[in-house]
Amino acid sequence: MSTPTVPEPPAAAESDLIDVLLATGRARGGAGALAASATFGGRAMLKIKHDPKQLVDSAAIPILFTVLFTYLFGGALSGSTGGYLRDLLPGVLSMSIAIVTMYGGARLAQDVRSGAFDRFRGLPIWRGAFVLGGLLSDAARYLFASAVVVILGLVMGYRPGGGVLGVLGAVALVVAFGLSLSLLWAAVALAVQDPAVVISIANVVLMPLSFASNIFVGPSTMPGWLRAFVDVNPLSHVATAARGLMNDTGNTGAAVAWSLAATLVVTLVCAPIALRLYGKRD
Repeated sequence: MSTPTVPEPPAAAESDLIDVLLATGRARGGAGALAASATFGGRAMLKIKHDPKQLVDSAAIPILFTVLFTYLFGGALSGSTGGYLRDLLPGVLSMSIAIVTMYGGARLAQDVRSGAFDRFRGLPIWRGAFVLGGLLSDAARYLFASAVVVILGLVMGYRPGGGVLGVLGAVALVVAFGLSLSLLWAAVALAVQDPAVVISIANVVLMPLSFASNIFVGPSTMPGWLRAFVDVNPLSHVATAARGLMNDTGNTGAAVAWSLAATLVVTLVCAPIALRLYGKRD
């Protein structure tokens, strides 16, 4: 009867070589802060495929208000559709960005409610990457909405007196204000953790700010109490600043300063609240 052969252990030299390779091998490090933030930003953009309403609204809102108000009220309010479009378009740009900011908060609330937010926080990455990635995707949506507004205006005959630099300056100002509002809805999302509630609260806040402003009509014909609100409405200042930059009307320094101040105040108030609510989930 033959005895089964037992495999021999690896040679000592081979074992030593394996030990050396394992000892000198480098462990792969975690993703950096910017890489992780970009990854989460890409994830948020991919989620639009499952919720295309975000992108549809980013295009539909400026198209609807620009076309509807220009051709229905342009002749009555400004004497011509072209003259009215010159004042309306920068205001619609400001309003459109402000309205679509709510979807970033709703997306965050959905992630919190589903448990994805807590799972991502357990990853070995910079903890703020998830929130910063959401802001990056928000900025991409705001730039898309801005492009829709500008292109539509050019098709309808709008010609910006401020040229390319004026348009870019207005878009940068409006996007910065939109990102500050994104921090507001992020704080709301972390507090209520319900996408429908976030959308409802945002509508209650944004609708009065949009229509009780100088975007569609001048405040000179409004009642005194309403004009007082319009004069302090931050969206009115953003619209005035965008109007001055795009049309090169001059004397826009005060409006730009007020817009930047409003952006800074909203950011300084909402960012700490959002970070505190973010930390309370430990």
